[in-house]
Amino acid sequence: MKKLSLKSIAIVAIAATSLMACNPLNKMSKYAENIKYNVVPNPLEVHADSVEVSISAKFPPNFFHKLATMSAKPVLKNSDGEVVKEFKELKMIGVEADGDGQKVDFEKGGTVSYTDKIPYDAAMENVTMTIVAVAGYKTKTKEFETVKIADGTITTSTMAQTDARPILGKDNFKKVIPRSVKADINYLIQQSNVRSSELSDEDMKALKAFVENAVANEFVFKGVTIDAYASPDGELTINDNLANNRAKTAGNSIGKILKKNKVEAAKTEGFITENGKGEDWEGFKTAMNASDIKDKELIIRILSMSSDGEKRETEIKNLAATYVEIADKILPQLRRSNITINADEMARTNEEITQLTKSDPSVLSIEELLYAATLSNDLEEKMRVYKLAKTQYPKDWRGHNNVGYIYVLKNDMTAAKTEFDAAAGVNKNATVSNNQGVVALFGGDVSEAKEMFSAASGAGAEVNYNKGIVAVKQADYSDAVSKFGSENTFNSALAKVLNGDNEGALKAIEASEAKDSAEGYYLKAIIGARTANKELMNNNLKSAIAKDSNLKTKAMNDAEFLKFRTDADFAAK
Repeated sequence: MKKLSLKSIAIVAIAATSLMACNPLNKMSKYAENIKYNVVPNPLEVHADSVEVSISAKFPPNFFHKLATMSAKPVLKNSDGEVVKEFKELKMIGVEADGDGQKVDFEKGGTVSYTDKIPYDAAMENVTMTIVAVAGYKTKTKEFETVKIADGTITTSTMAQTDARPILGKDNFKKVIPRSVKADINYLIQQSNVRSSELSDEDMKALKAFVENAVANEFVFKGVTIDAYASPDGELTINDNLANNRAKTAGNSIGKILKKNKVEAAKTEGFITENGKGEDWEGFKTAMNASDIKDKELIIRILSMSSDGEKRETEIKNLAATYVEIADKILPQLRRSNITINADEMARTNEEITQLTKSDPSVLSIEELLYAATLSNDLEEKMRVYKLAKTQYPKDWRGHNNVGYIYVLKNDMTAAKTEFDAAAGVNKNATVSNNQGVVALFGGDVSEAKEMFSAASGAGAEVNYNKGIVAVKQADYSDAVSKFGSENTFNSALAKVLNGDNEGALKAIEASEAKDSAEGYYLKAIIGARTANKELMNNNLKSAIAKDSNLKTKAMNDAEFLKFRTDADFAAK
């Protein structure tokens, strides 16, 4: 073989140097490891079903050729090296290059940055983020060596449970229903005897009918109150006695009616309370205000100027012509006894109501039917009775609503939606809006659920809890904590974790029904990892996996435990 002369070697060296100068991509590729990438957050995190990332790239001086271009695409690769997701490209150009991109100075270097957000899917759970960078110069391109820049992905926010709370349409059933009837007995001037014509007036007929009905339906009579009055004309002492006598004669008349109908309670001492009220100046003032008497304003002023009855009467009588009209139109209606009979209607017993839902539900009121459903803990029995309610009382929204409520508990959201929509067709109220929001949330329509829950404000504590779930799913964790308030549930604890309150989260999960569940233990393990409490993390991971063996694989892939993957105690789970 011929040996190269010194002259030949020099020519080759000059040619290589010239080639390097003509193609700066080789130098850029050689020193690409000096590019410093910073990723926030790292590890990547899921919030509101998306992964958002901010990336900055710092270029050293004398690196980025003035006429070069460069594109850097962040990609996510699984453990097999397969690309499962790509983010948008970050484009850069030299200071003298044409095209789109952020400019990077050759002599000083520089920093470029960008933000991108992509939807999350399960393939992104256990991944690494790498940069695929390609530089260009004139017609030439060169791909740089792939560089890992971040890990992924913390998926804790996706653990939110859809335990949205529907609301029942409450019954207004009362075991005791107060009933009463009122009537008046009017008297002639200076008289206290009860005229037979008064006992035949329509209000007295209604009173007698009330007593007969109450006896027939076994009402419990509570008592009778009689307030008797005299008109404010004449001597005060006489009028006081007259009012007392009128109370007694009215009491005697009512006593006879009760005796005739065999009301046993009426035999009790004090059952009828007779109150002689004396002169009825308040009634006089009310009647005057309602009248068309010419001087009524003047008379009302007289009443306000003095509380002395005799002085009032004298002043009014001085208005001679007017007093004649008062004596004719106002005073007669004040000579009276006001009678009130009070009784309690006793509702059917629980046993009677339950039996009637099976034998003759048509006799039951809507309130009785809704109440009947609460007497059983069996969902099928509740459903049967609520269906009776919606069939018998189609214009009452609660029947459809409560059938829908049971469907939610049975996880049949399609049927629940049909019932809630029917309830809304009858009465679109806050309770129904909440329940429509519950169905939307179970169906994954967070925006629709949020709108429905906003319209449901005031329907009950359930609404705020449901708003809390929406807030978690929309990554508004401080609002979620606020909406959950003092609730101690898995979701309220999760919201605290995501809001940075690990201590509060641990207290909430320990006070919740989920504390001994697989998910509860797993969340406590995450709290342990976030607070670097290995004992808390390892003990709860062990308990979680004992409850659900699938959580072992999840834990190994979960970036919450990234720092502990090589830890012997963690790996032994």
